[in-house]
Amino acid sequence: MSAQSFKVVIPARFASTRLPGKPLIKILDKPMIEWVYLAAKASQAEQVIIATDDDRIIESVESFGGECCKTRSDHETGTDRIVEVTGLMGWSDDTIIVNLQGDEPLMPAANLTQVASNLVSSGFEMSTLHKSIDAQAAIDPDQVKLVCDANGRALYFSRSSIPYEREYPNVSYSGHIGLYAYRVDFLKIYASLKPCMLEQSEKLEQLRALYYGYNIHTEQAIQMPGIGVDTEQDLRLVTQQLKDLQS
Repeated sequence: MSAQSFKVVIPARFASTRLPGKPLIKILDKPMIEWVYLAAKASQAEQVIIATDDDRIIESVESFGGECCKTRSDHETGTDRIVEVTGLMGWSDDTIIVNLQGDEPLMPAANLTQVASNLVSSGFEMSTLHKSIDAQAAIDPDQVKLVCDANGRALYFSRSSIPYEREYPNVSYSGHIGLYAYRVDFLKIYASLKPCMLEQSEKLEQLRALYYGYNIHTEQAIQMPGIGVDTEQDLRLVTQQLKDLQS
């Protein structure tokens, strides 16, 4: 895989319904946001920035030597926050941005480089990744599913089980990995689009791009990522996995 020049932006907000102050929750000896930052720094990214509106997160990031960009507090989505960052940083329209969620401390660095490279090779407006999942995971609404065509073009994302298994014994399911790459010029276009019914119904931002006719490339991730942190149980599992990796 040829290396592409790209930047990583990690949206991080203090408010969280299930885990308040999630970015600053300690995992072993570090706040979670530091683990995410270290994962991004291990990739081939030329710059890694944490985007937040909270001074507590900024103070934490600066304490471990990370780079922050303070954004407004009225953004509805992490994508909107990234759009503001691109303007504040003065990045050119052709700059490639990888959006890494702030609750993904176990995202392999190779996947970040992969998604940036695929954006270029596919010629699509966005790129993302997926993984193979079993039939049980396919019915879990918290696990987003996707289907794609023979060229890796995403056809649809859903919280429902897709494809529907009707008299076909060998259905395979793909679980979406919430990692995206796009250029600054498309981010500006995306931010100008009105949210659509599909996006609002499924609570999936990426459906807005498909609804308006833009293409999203997807490919099996080079490395299987660990789970993201949404619950106390997730936190315990991630802590154990990071402990195992350090031993």
